[in-house]
Amino acid sequence: IYQILLIHIVMSAKSQHNSILYAIAGFTAVVLIVALIGYFTIGGEPDFIQGQVEVTEYRVSSKVPGRILELRVKEGDFVKAGDTLAIIDAPDVRAKMEQARGAENAAAALDAMANAGARAEQVRGAYQVWQQARAGLDIAQKSYERMQRLFDEGVISAQKRDEVYANYKAMEAQERAAKSQYDMARNGARKEEKMASAAQVSRAKGAVDEVNSYISETVQTATADGEVTDIYPKVGELVGTGSPIMTISVMNDMWGTFNVREDRLKGMKVGEEFTAFAPAFGKDIRMKVYYIKDEGSYAVWKATKANGQYDLKTFEVKARPVKAVDGLRPGMSLIIKDL
Repeated sequence: IYQILLIHIVMSAKSQHNSILYAIAGFTAVVLIVALIGYFTIGGEPDFIQGQVEVTEYRVSSKVPGRILELRVKEGDFVKAGDTLAIIDAPDVRAKMEQARGAENAAAALDAMANAGARAEQVRGAYQVWQQARAGLDIAQKSYERMQRLFDEGVISAQKRDEVYANYKAMEAQERAAKSQYDMARNGARKEEKMASAAQVSRAKGAVDEVNSYISETVQTATADGEVTDIYPKVGELVGTGSPIMTISVMNDMWGTFNVREDRLKGMKVGEEFTAFAPAFGKDIRMKVYYIKDEGSYAVWKATKANGQYDLKTFEVKARPVKAVDGLRPGMSLIIKDL
């Protein structure tokens, strides 16, 4: 019985020892597997570079505030340059137009008055005053000539002759003044006054043109062919100055954008071509690089100085399809496998 118990105890001890060895071996195997997985998945380099398709966009907005009266398009519509997109109701602009036209009419009237000169009645009145002064001058001149002859004959005194001479000179000055008044009435406003009135007309016309430009902004049109991708306000909503109304994507100007670390550029430069895989179509697309620029210090980079080497920066690479790809849309993925 003692021998049997001893054998049983020995066998139990061996079994426990083997269990411990198996547990240690299993734990070691798990650690190795996790380490290998981490090395190949985390520490290993990916065998591809992923980018996406982007497109040129422009936003349609108005320089004047107003209420959306009508939307002529909807999201997904293709529009051509010059197509009407939206109509804005701007009563304030219409009121300013009435004010500008009123100012223009007033300036035009003042300019016409300055160029036309005095009224015909004023011209005739000035002429009559001049003629009256001429008649008085003629009489004064003849009186002076008679007095001078009488003075020469010794009939009158010098005092009497001088009084008649003074009256003659006074009538002469009066005739010149009447002539000047008549000329002024006939010629109208001064040159400077005419220039000032003409400038007022130009200023008023400029105000009208400015308001007309604002009125043209109430009808929004497409500036280039493209697809309506987003419409922001609804009909009846107010939009402020410069507020975007919709976004148009220029579908004939698409490219791919990739973020490539410099150690994977492999000498890539502007003008080179490469092949990118488009998962949406399941086919390759030939693309040509037209833009390379570093992303800056804020971009993703890899530090290798801990290993005594250098830092690796990330570059933004843009490339356009060599040939147009039917159905290519912004946001689609592009995969580079052999860069």
